Amino acid sequence: MSVTEIIFEITEDEVDGGYSATALGYGIHTQGDSVDDIRRNVREAVDCYFDDGMPRPKLIRLHFVRDEVLTG
Repeated sequence: MSVTEIIFEITEDEVDGGYSATALGYGIHTQGDSVDDIRRNVREAVDCYFDDGMPRPKLIRLHFVRDEVLTG
């Protein structure tokens, strides 16, 4: 089976800062202090997960999730 795309859900840590990334449908997780860091770390994590014997995704999609809480 050829993987054409892999999607990462990116969330921002409101308490400590930085970002966390989790691949949907794969056991790939990484973190970074900035958006540039998370982009770089996601690429590295994908490279490590898909070794030479596995078909690599053609696209890596980053889905940034932002929550807001409104009161009263």
